[in-house]
Amino acid sequence: MFKPLHNYVLLERIEEETTTAGGIIIPDNAREKPSRGRVIAVGAGLYDGGKLIPMSVKENDTVLFAKWAPSANEIKLDGNDYVLIKETDILGIIE
Repeated sequence: MFKPLHNYVLLERIEEETTTAGGIIIPDNAREKPSRGRVIAVGAGLYDGGKLIPMSVKENDTVLFAKWAPSANEIKLDGNDYVLIKETDILGIIE
């Protein structure tokens, strides 16, 4: 399995609904990439002045992340698509 370093988080995207409330089907080319994800793995945290600042998210958390995050990297592992992103580009945890 993949273990992110420092303050990186490995996410699996959670697909959005493919139909509107009125029942209209949204085609693939009109849908935006989802900005929700499930945390698969997290790094240890970031060091600041020699002190480790632990991560705020943990495995299996559902999070909302910035759609155009500068740190987001699309990667493929074992045939699955993931997003590798810095924790600072995660907007919040969905409970």
